Amino acid sequence: MPDLPLPDLPLFAFDNSFAREMEGFFVEWQGDKLPNPQVLRLNRGLAETLGLDADALAGAGAVLAGAEVPVGANPLAMAYAGHQFGGFSPQLGDGRALLLGEIVAPSGKRFDLHLKGSGRTPFSRGGDGKAVLGPVLREYLFGEAMAALGIATTRALAAATTGEKIRRDGPQQGAVLARIAASHLRVGTFQFFAARGEVDRVRQLADYAITRHFPHLASSDAPYLAMFEAVVDAQAALVAQWVLVGFVHGVMNTDNTTISGETIDYGPCAFIDSYDPAAVFSSIDRNGRYAYGNQSAIMHWNLTKLAETLIDLVNPQDSEAAIAVLTTALHRFPALYEGYWLAGMRAKLGLGGEEPEDLALAQDFLAAAEGQDIDYTQLFRDLAEVVRGKRVGVFAAPSVFDDWLVRHRARLAIESAGADAMDAVNPVYILRNHLVEAALTDAASGDMAAFDRLLAVVSQPFAVQAGAEEFAKPAPAGFGAHVTFCGT
Repeated sequence: MPDLPLPDLPLFAFDNSFAREMEGFFVEWQGDKLPNPQVLRLNRGLAETLGLDADALAGAGAVLAGAEVPVGANPLAMAYAGHQFGGFSPQLGDGRALLLGEIVAPSGKRFDLHLKGSGRTPFSRGGDGKAVLGPVLREYLFGEAMAALGIATTRALAAATTGEKIRRDGPQQGAVLARIAASHLRVGTFQFFAARGEVDRVRQLADYAITRHFPHLASSDAPYLAMFEAVVDAQAALVAQWVLVGFVHGVMNTDNTTISGETIDYGPCAFIDSYDPAAVFSSIDRNGRYAYGNQSAIMHWNLTKLAETLIDLVNPQDSEAAIAVLTTALHRFPALYEGYWLAGMRAKLGLGGEEPEDLALAQDFLAAAEGQDIDYTQLFRDLAEVVRGKRVGVFAAPSVFDDWLVRHRARLAIESAGADAMDAVNPVYILRNHLVEAALTDAASGDMAAFDRLLAVVSQPFAVQAGAEEFAKPAPAGFGAHVTFCGT
C-alpha cells in the first residue's frame, strides 16, 4: 500500500510575544529572495527537543534561509545599540538578521528562531546583510560544542546555503544560520532606548524581560533592581564557565551581552591551547581588550552600562539613591564570579568540600602552567590520572608542579571528589583551532566529512572515544599563531 500524503501542516506553532507586545522596538522585514536555498545541515536533536518535525524542516531550505515566510511568522529586525570595543554606537540593530518568530517547546520554554545572513535590513549601515558558509558553520560548531559542555548558549537549528556567491575576499558560498536562543534581548537593546531618553520604552523592555526570563521577580518590591541582580548573577556564572574551559569569546561588546545569560554571536572566538591569560585571537582586538584573562573584567564593565539604563526605573524620584543600590548590586559581580570560578576549579582539581586554601591552590596551579607550553585541556585529564596513582603526560617529567602536587595530595587527604568526578567535568575534546579551520576549509570546497566528524566528537566531550585521539591533541608545531575574524 503506498504511503498516504502527509497533511500540509505549519512547520512551526509560533507564539510571537515580542512582535505582539513590543511595537516600536523593531522594524517588520523579510529576508531576500534566493536562487537556490537548501538545508545543508539540520540539528535533528534540537529540532526534536523543540517539538518540531525534523523531516519537514530538512526540506524547508527557503524558510530556514529567510526567502519564504512560514505560516504564523512575524519576521522583524530588532533595534539595539552597543558599546563596541569601548566606543558607543547609538544605533546598530539586526543588520543581517531577522527574528522569524518564537517557539514554545514541549517543556514550556520559549525560544526565538532567528536567521543570520538573510539579507539587508534598515539597520544594515551599508553592509550587504549576507553571511557566507564558513562563519555559519563555525557558529554551528561552537554552539553545539558549548551546549555539550553544559554552558548556556544559543544553538544552530540549521545551516542553509543560498545558491548565491557573496564577496568576502573573493566570491564565497552564501549561507544562513537558523539560530535558537532563549531571547535576543541584549544590554544594547536597553541602551538603544535609554540613549534616546525614552524611559517608558526602557520600562516596557524591562517588564518584558522580567516576564520572559525572570517571572518570579514580577512580584518583587523592587523588580527592576532584582532583574539587574539576576542578570549580574547569570553573567558571572557564564563567564566563569567560559574561563574554566579555556574559551575566549573575542567580541564582548554590549550588543553581544544577553539578558538571559546565554553565549551569543560566535565570531572571532576560540579555545586556548596552552594557558595564557593574555591570549587573544581576534584580528581586530589589537589591544587585548577581550583577552582570555580579561573577560570577567569586561563583563563587569558591560553590566555597568546596563545599570546606567535602569536608574530611572529603580528610583524615578531619587537618581542618587538608584545609583547607590545599583552600584551595590554591580559590586557583587567580582565575588560572584570568583565563587563560580572557584567552585568550578574545585571540581576540575578533584577537591571535595571547601577549604580556605583552595583559592590559592587553584591559582598556583595555573601559575605553574603559564608559560610552559602545556596543553590546558589535557592538563586536567592528566591530573585525574595522577589522582589515580599514575604519573602521566606533563606530570611525568616537569618539576614546576612538584611542590604543588604535594599540596594537592594533602588537600585531597582532607576530602577528595575522586578522579571519575574530575573526568566528568574536564573535557577530553574541545574545538581545537586547527581542526576547526581544516573542517571549514574542506566544507568550503564541498566536503563536509571533517565538519561532521568534528561535530560528532565535540558533542560528547567528556568520554574518551575510540579512534578520536587526534581530536585531543593541540595544534601541530607548524600551525602557527591562530587568528580569527568576525566573518559573518
